[in-house]
Amino acid sequence: MGVMKRVARGFANRTALDESGQMTVEMAVAMPALIVVAVIAVNACTFFYQCAVFDRVAHEAVRVYATSPAYGEGPGQACASVEQAVRSQLDNQNLDVSVAYAKVGADFDEYRATLSFQPTLFGMGLRSEVFGVSMPQLEHTTSYVVDSYKPGVIV
Repeated sequence: MGVMKRVARGFANRTALDESGQMTVEMAVAMPALIVVAVIAVNACTFFYQCAVFDRVAHEAVRVYATSPAYGEGPGQACASVEQAVRSQLDNQNLDVSVAYAKVGADFDEYRATLSFQPTLFGMGLRSEVFGVSMPQLEHTTSYVVDSYKPGVIV
């Protein structure tokens, strides 16, 4: 009987020794996936935050510069002024802003502001292409229609 106990104890010790590096291997396998999930989550939260700021700033810029342009100023100059005001408020290197103008009906002008977001690796820039697959830019567009003949009115 003593031999059986020693064999059983030896087998239990051997099993414990064989599994001693299992957690390290599991961590090494799971860590890249966890990092990818964290990068996606950080970029998504950053993009949603920038979209919220962009909507507020673009609305304010259109209200100030497009609804009541200066004397002799056309829609092109209003677009440039709105774009400059939005860029100065956002001040982020991985963002791009563009503003376009379109005539809607006889009395209304539409200003369409677009925010382009380039994903980053926790604030550091990513390459635009990884293993031959291009990384897409995220875009958010908002548009405001203003009355050409009533200064200060956003429809």
